[in-house]
Amino acid sequence: MSTAKLLPIFFLLFGSLFARDNRPNVLWIYLEDVSGWFSCYGETLIETPNIDQLAKEGIRFDRFYTPAGVCSATRSAIVTGMMQTSIGAHNHRSCRATFRGKNMDEYDRNDLEIPTIPEIFRAHGYWTANHQKDDYNFHWEPEKLYNFHEKSGLSPASLLDGKMLEGSGEMPFFLQVQLSGGKGGPQGFNEVQPEQVKVPPYYPDIPSVRSLIANHYNCLLKTDRQVGQIVGYLKERKLYENTRIFLFSDHGMQLHRHKQFLYEGGIHMPLIVSGPGILSGGVRDDLVSGIDISAASLATAGIEVPVYMEGRDFLSKNYKSREFVVAARDRCDYTIDHIRAIVTKRFKYLRNFLTDRPYMQPSYKDPWQVSQDFRRLMADGKMNKVQKIFFSDHRPKEELYDLENDPHEIHNLANDPNYNDELMRHRKLLIGWIKETGDKGQFPESDLGLLCTLKRWGEKCINPEYDQVRHLLK
Repeated sequence: MSTAKLLPIFFLLFGSLFARDNRPNVLWIYLEDVSGWFSCYGETLIETPNIDQLAKEGIRFDRFYTPAGVCSATRSAIVTGMMQTSIGAHNHRSCRATFRGKNMDEYDRNDLEIPTIPEIFRAHGYWTANHQKDDYNFHWEPEKLYNFHEKSGLSPASLLDGKMLEGSGEMPFFLQVQLSGGKGGPQGFNEVQPEQVKVPPYYPDIPSVRSLIANHYNCLLKTDRQVGQIVGYLKERKLYENTRIFLFSDHGMQLHRHKQFLYEGGIHMPLIVSGPGILSGGVRDDLVSGIDISAASLATAGIEVPVYMEGRDFLSKNYKSREFVVAARDRCDYTIDHIRAIVTKRFKYLRNFLTDRPYMQPSYKDPWQVSQDFRRLMADGKMNKVQKIFFSDHRPKEELYDLENDPHEIHNLANDPNYNDELMRHRKLLIGWIKETGDKGQFPESDLGLLCTLKRWGEKCINPEYDQVRHLLK
């Protein structure tokens, strides 16, 4: 038997030979749809004392980027330590045998050739648990990934009532605690009113925009309270001192230029790490990718990071900072798109591969009041020059932004000769990354994948790519 096959057996035996396994616990506090407007990140409109305390006791990362601006692609990447584009998990809500009660019959199954992070933890003697949110764009079996997996709502309830750790005994644990964040509503928190908020210049300053921004602030107050409950639970059970906590968001809040897109509001997210081996009060501004959380989590447990893994242990003493991070937008629900982003220390480069369609393609947000307001203002010609960057009927092939001087990404430097060297550098980085990783998004989605999307969404699928399979729809 090979050493690789013996290793999991060794760790399982190791855990049974001793009364207590003192390896560190690993906890992911996974925030849904949360832009990081926390007071520890400089926000002044609200205070988030529990999250601030976590940052005070650990490290706050100021340049953390998620692999995508939408949940299933990001979550598929983070749970494997691989970019979703490398494992064929880049199209949102792909590889679903059933979807909201609809049986797909034959479907676009995506079988991984690598184990997920929970599977690796389990093979090394860890108790693994997750509740409610998984959303992986590949074939997986809950009983293989998790000792405990329950659809119990996006809240800390399954942890606080003891279910997640029931039966874990003296085993160290790897937990994914999912919080509803910006998606579930503020639920009683109503501290921030619409008239108090600031509206980014790329949105029209209208009541529906202000209402959603205020709602998000109130959701963050709820989230902060839930984080305090989680920390309190760990402390009460004397687990806190031996638990490394990774608190992060999957992508930005629900407004249109945030969620699903690759601007800062969609992928530049909060990340706080605390626990054993982490110096308190740290702040880092080096580039960190969501896939790095996976590698760092394994290393926390003393598990060797697999050589194939694209994520890096950014907490290692000999860690070498990334030159750039990458994010990708592909099909989101029924909206077919193809955008890549390269983020370096100062600049962001965006490559729009489908310039024949606007940013504001039809999407699941269309029934919302704010979407109707946007489209009315667009039709009436009442959006200003800055707002038209996103809400016009066309998009450029390339975008380049100076993030230091233009954090809102409203001055595209791609056609400025003064920045031609930077444009060429970032273009070369993207081309090299696509070639090196075999970015699967460069190829059209399979006919079967398109057909499954048609079955899920029906007449909402208006992109021309669907025309080749419409006749197959039964």
